[in-house]
Amino acid sequence: MVELAGIVVLGILAQWVAWRFKLPAILPLILIGLLVGPIATLFTVDGTKLIRPIWNEKQGLFLGESLYHFVSLAIGVILFEGGLTLKRSEISRVGPVITKLITVGSIVTFFLAGAAAHFVFNLSWQISFLFSALIIVTGPTVISPILRNIPLKKDLSAILKWEGILIDPIGALVAVLVFEFIRIGEGQGYTTTGLLEFVKVLLMGFTFGFTFAHALTQVIKRNYVPHYLLNVVSLSVVLSVFVLAELFAHESGLLAVVIMGMVMGNTHLPNIKELLYFKESLSILLISMLFILLSASMNISELQLLYTPKTLILFALVVFAIRPIGVFLSSMGSNLNFREKLFISWVGPRGIVAAGIASLFGSKLVLNGEPGAEYITPLVFMIVLGTVLLNASTARLIAKLLGVFLEKSEGILLVGASSVARLIGSYLKKNNRHVVLIDNNQTNIEQAKKLGLEAIVTDIYSDALTDDIELSDMGYLMAITGNSDINKYAVATFKKQFGEKGAFRLIDSEEMNDPENNPKEGLFSHTDDYIKLTETARRYPSINEIELKDKEHYQALIEITKADKDIVPLFFKDVDGDLKIISSFSTELEDIAEGSKLVYLGKKMEADVGANGEEATSLKE
Repeated sequence: MVELAGIVVLGILAQWVAWRFKLPAILPLILIGLLVGPIATLFTVDGTKLIRPIWNEKQGLFLGESLYHFVSLAIGVILFEGGLTLKRSEISRVGPVITKLITVGSIVTFFLAGAAAHFVFNLSWQISFLFSALIIVTGPTVISPILRNIPLKKDLSAILKWEGILIDPIGALVAVLVFEFIRIGEGQGYTTTGLLEFVKVLLMGFTFGFTFAHALTQVIKRNYVPHYLLNVVSLSVVLSVFVLAELFAHESGLLAVVIMGMVMGNTHLPNIKELLYFKESLSILLISMLFILLSASMNISELQLLYTPKTLILFALVVFAIRPIGVFLSSMGSNLNFREKLFISWVGPRGIVAAGIASLFGSKLVLNGEPGAEYITPLVFMIVLGTVLLNASTARLIAKLLGVFLEKSEGILLVGASSVARLIGSYLKKNNRHVVLIDNNQTNIEQAKKLGLEAIVTDIYSDALTDDIELSDMGYLMAITGNSDINKYAVATFKKQFGEKGAFRLIDSEEMNDPENNPKEGLFSHTDDYIKLTETARRYPSINEIELKDKEHYQALIEITKADKDIVPLFFKDVDGDLKIISSFSTELEDIAEGSKLVYLGKKMEADVGANGEEATSLKE
């Protein structure tokens, strides 16, 4: 009981440390697992581990292969959650690159890494290729934290994210085929078995994935399951799909749950975000437990195998030669430039699937007396830990050096997708600004998408918002919902991440009636709250521009907007077409050149202010 509770507590502690220091959680998780596992045997009185994942006939958490059954089910849930996040819209430009990365890239890694392991460690070809099959995978558990902390170009984020999720079942399938080759031996028996396994994995994976995805979607849409049971029913279906697929074809379960997640994630499904939040929380708990369990299950003798220069040579070949070769071959003829290809080559951390299957296959082959099998688990863990440590500590720096880091975050995030928000979003898009609307109202989001706007159904109170690659270039935040608490929360919580260049919100009715205490983040005008903005947009649903002569002309127009309930100032547009958000706290602007414009919502204005600043303005109804 103490050990089981300890795993959960230490796992969540590691997650907090990772969040605090902006690291992939896998790093502190593996280190903790090694400390309470093999390293602890050097300091305990009786030479035992503090946490014993596998039963040793006296004590331990899991009997026999039950640890790896738990690992398999947990990986299935994690990959399903990853599949839910894959959106077709993300890969409109880079789909071919992703396809080649998970095919051509996998082939390159398999053969070159196998040859490297064979010649560096003098392992048999069978063991060498099992090792190379296991390190094909990257994994969402390690890619996502890196992407979360680096504002990358959208295409790069999409490539790394999709590769990390889709390549997991491919690597697992290749590892199974190699394992069967070692177990059965070469010849006709393996040829037949291998071909059958390959066909069965693809057939069962796609069949179960598509079938149950559509079935569960219909169950949810028809309200056959009460709301309070939705998440746990979905979890039980995912586990059932994984197990059923595995019964028909070993390792087809991973493919089945990824396909299931992808299909459901790209369906207009009610409560999909709620389901995603539940799976995300569950994935965090499972990942926390898995990495500690797997690293703690290693023995000190396995770690000692790595104390050799050969380990560094193999690691260097995998990271600095094999990964770049695979990436550059996979991206030939694409729109990616040399620097972007180089960055993708640099970021290739391995994750939970590699570690989990390595522990399973390595222990089985050791028990069967296969020569060199004792190297499988420690070598794979070395690649996992080394790549995570390297990428987590250098990815941001490399992105800046290669020029793929978004130095200028000019995107605008609109919190709220009401009619007035959609009107403003449409104007911004027409003026070549990347704008994304977020709202928890599905209808508002659908209306925004009909206008061609990027819009996301999400809960502003969810941490999942920080993981969305669509928001990687956001530099401005405008909270324009009808709920002042949400607006204030959005600015306070996401100002650093999405509003580094400016975070604004609509003032509320109390602030509107007390202009002396105008908040610094106030948006547009201190005389207009959400109700007045919405009413103006309802009466005059258009955004207009009026050319400015000088600073006095601009100030005179601003005074008119304060006095007229049917006009709301929105943006200042300079002579180059760049927009600046007008703040209710200060409408002062510095240099206003002739030819710049005031952008406003409401009825049409025609203005001509003389040199002395006297107003000569007419309004058109």
